[in-house]
Amino acid sequence: MHSHLNRVQTFLAVVDFGSFTKAANYLCISKAMASLHVKALEEVLSATLLIRNTRTISLTEIGQDFYEEFKRIVADIDNAFDHVLEGNNRVSGKLRISSTSEYGEKFILPLIPLFSERYPEIRLCYNFNSSLNDLVAEKLDLVIRLGNLADSAFKSRKLADYEIVLVATETFLARYPVHEPQDLSAVPWIANSNLQGPTQWVFRDGEGLNVEIGGTSHFESNSSTAIRSMTLSSLGVSVLPAWVVEEDVADGRLVRLLPAYSLPSQSISVVFPNTAHLPHKSRAFIDFLLLHLAS
Repeated sequence: MHSHLNRVQTFLAVVDFGSFTKAANYLCISKAMASLHVKALEEVLSATLLIRNTRTISLTEIGQDFYEEFKRIVADIDNAFDHVLEGNNRVSGKLRISSTSEYGEKFILPLIPLFSERYPEIRLCYNFNSSLNDLVAEKLDLVIRLGNLADSAFKSRKLADYEIVLVATETFLARYPVHEPQDLSAVPWIANSNLQGPTQWVFRDGEGLNVEIGGTSHFESNSSTAIRSMTLSSLGVSVLPAWVVEEDVADGRLVRLLPAYSLPSQSISVVFPNTAHLPHKSRAFIDFLLLHLAS
């Protein structure tokens, strides 16, 4: 039974990482051992689970069914251990979390010492990466995401809202004056590639009337830090979280465009796997964030 469980865990890791090498590194075994585990599992089941070639690994139909079934089973085993610890009034274990670097450095990292003082038995692993795929591939427990979330297979809990603003430099505005929302269709934009429509926005005026505008992306990045840097270089207009550019606006390095209009507020959410039982360590961190970040 124990050997079968090891083989199943190896198979799940290979599928999650899409690589025997990465799965072996994660499990602290050799690549050859990982291959033997999967081969032995296929022999026991008398079925081919994976189709291998030099570059990719794909699941057979039987492999897909096996993966989905045992992914739930292994998750339940992990949760069972957490529940036992919870029953003993202990919050412990390794908690793997992730966020964007900008938000993490400003809001999450300053809270870590306080969290560690309150829960000394939790070993925290913090990654700067906002990909939801990492909830599976990297075995993350929680991912903190900015922006309004699309429907997904994950669960989420809203922590707070934040304001976004349209900004540019005085130098840029001297070349591309912006006096009303419609002017934005004729200027270069620096777009956030994480968004589905990074240059399509709805502005609301002081009377509550909406104005839809659409711009053209000349530059783009998935990093707020990079977008801010390009904006400071007078390459275009951009939409950024107010907390990212508040010092730039206060010091005159950036100008907030169309201050009589507002953009839709965005959500800060913590996202976690859609499992029947949330591990106690994850619940503790979510509650901690709600206490310190919720607005």
